[in-house]
Amino acid sequence: MLDRHQTRRAQSTVACFLAVTVLVALITRWFDLSISTGLLQRTLHLQDSPLLYSSEFDCSLNCSDIALPTSEISDPSAPACPEYFRWIHEDLKPWKESGITREMVEKAKNLSHIRITIVNGRLYTQKFKEVYETRDVVTIWGLLQLLRLYPGRIPDLDFMFACNDRTVVPKRDYSSPNASIPPPVFHYCGEETSYDIVFPDWSFWGWPEVNIKPWEEQKEELKEATERIKWKDREPYAFWKGNTKLGPARRDLVTCNVSNGQDWKARIFDMEWSKEKKKGFNTSNLSSQCTYSQKYILACDSMTLVVKPHYYDFFSRNLVPTIHYWPIKEQNKCSAIKFAAQEIGKAGSQFVQEQLKMQNIYDYCFHVLNEYAKLLKYKPTVPEGSVETCSETLICSVKGQKRRFRKHSMVKNPSDTLPCALPDPYDPAELRAFIEEKENLKRKVILWESSQTTT
Repeated sequence: MLDRHQTRRAQSTVACFLAVTVLVALITRWFDLSISTGLLQRTLHLQDSPLLYSSEFDCSLNCSDIALPTSEISDPSAPACPEYFRWIHEDLKPWKESGITREMVEKAKNLSHIRITIVNGRLYTQKFKEVYETRDVVTIWGLLQLLRLYPGRIPDLDFMFACNDRTVVPKRDYSSPNASIPPPVFHYCGEETSYDIVFPDWSFWGWPEVNIKPWEEQKEELKEATERIKWKDREPYAFWKGNTKLGPARRDLVTCNVSNGQDWKARIFDMEWSKEKKKGFNTSNLSSQCTYSQKYILACDSMTLVVKPHYYDFFSRNLVPTIHYWPIKEQNKCSAIKFAAQEIGKAGSQFVQEQLKMQNIYDYCFHVLNEYAKLLKYKPTVPEGSVETCSETLICSVKGQKRRFRKHSMVKNPSDTLPCALPDPYDPAELRAFIEEKENLKRKVILWESSQTTT
């Protein structure tokens, strides 16, 4: 059973993830993606190739005993990466002129939970702070799968990673003329007032503590649920389930439930994760919630209603209001909830299916790390106190569901193709125009809702 402190932390997990949290339509902790770790055949051309990795691990081996794999590129061409990859350049811009020194990295130690160093294709970790559940371990697992997918192509690296919910490098601390350059810290989310470098969160490889499956497994359940309950047959309500005590926006959201004869077409459910754990998460199963929509709402074709987000994840900055989701004002959110549209649900689902495949998730990880490595002004070496970590140790050290999740999310084959081609940075004028377009669309929604209310 979780103690009170752990329960509060479990409930607060949603404060940051994927930026479009605090959704009226079901994205409670994080937007999720269409990812399928084992289904890389689309670009890897491995149908006729023998497996180069064993599906079993020799638990008697140490990491140093394991020979590093090699792979050859059979297809030198690379498709263009999705548009949201351009934000990699924006996230790394603070260090473009100065580069990144060892001292800058060391300065981020107090802000970070773990230090990750990759030298000659081997991964080493150093832990500074306790991390809630196993999000640090699963993040490391994801990086090890990246090394398995692109063996020999990941540069030597040395970086800090924050595994908590909120951003850790506020811009205000580095805004004065004499301020130092901000320390580089990778994180699961960012916001306009921080310099955190955004990286895909650990849940893509499964979150066993709350029974969030790796996507290869989860997507099949979501697909079946979506097909089982057609859009026209779903309940015409905005659905949200989460910790209603976390923040004023959520407490205010509860008032949108049916009360005093007023029905705002919203169904808001309180979630206590400690109780859910006792029940084995039977009432929080993601795919069973598609009657309204569901936690991975974009994959369910249901329309996403987004209360003004304060955080963003690595892809959500390219979601466009009235196309991928419907913006909801922080004030008067109950009346705004009444509006919904099928086409927006389909557009969001299409974004997931076409642009957020696991191949793209790995390629995003590859490019943000590769661009970061170009900025390093020193040659990474293994820090004193670091421990080598490999897929074998993380598989052999666990049992039950944790082991099953890791085996299920394991990269089965090295890629024989290059990662997608990273697009150029935004031109400043182009970026301003894109942001202004999104703001204009939000303003149009407010005007439209106002006209509907007064007629």
